[in-house]
Amino acid sequence: MADTVKRGESLGAQVANVLRQRIVRGDLAPGERITEEALAEEFDVSRGPIRDALTQLSFEKLVRIQRPRGVFVVGLTRDDVDQLYSLRAALEQLALSRAIRVEDDARWQTMARAVRRMTEAAETSDHTAFAAADLDFHSQIYALADHPRLEGAWRQYLPTFSALLDVTINHDSDLHDSAVDHVALFDVMRSGDAAKAADVLTAHLDGARDRMLSEIAMSE
Repeated sequence: MADTVKRGESLGAQVANVLRQRIVRGDLAPGERITEEALAEEFDVSRGPIRDALTQLSFEKLVRIQRPRGVFVVGLTRDDVDQLYSLRAALEQLALSRAIRVEDDARWQTMARAVRRMTEAAETSDHTAFAAADLDFHSQIYALADHPRLEGAWRQYLPTFSALLDVTINHDSDLHDSAVDHVALFDVMRSGDAAKAADVLTAHLDGARDRMLSEIAMSE
């Protein structure tokens, strides 16, 4: 069944989101050729949004544009996953080191709400709601860092990490362990213990990377 896009939103971003999910899940195999014509017909949009989507995915190294030959799926290798998570670790550790200095309780409330939403989603096994709260939680680390360029770097890669999370989280029958991990990370950040918080974040991101690597191994 073809995916559809909603009018009034960025069509290119919507198409990119669908294609990104397909590539990360392995529905589009590395080396597979995709065409603007076929995608425009499938999504019932003009070629402009399709080109925007493919340009974004090219930036993310998920496709390779080789005009006039076409556009080819690159996919994700183990090395790609390692690179993505090592980059994220560097960004997020810097963000955490700045965020942990924030003493105003009011500024932590958005993250606290994200933690509660994850706990509630775990209780109802709502994977979609859990993933949204998870990403909101981590985005708040960058927001609290008060470093617009750092937050901008995270926003560039957020769609990719959203797709990775979608793959791994939907294989979890029980979300409680992940919810508990985020509660622990939140508590240690609020404690002000920077060294311990850094260690907890490292373990958390290493676990996410290893789960994605396991997904790749199972698909090989």
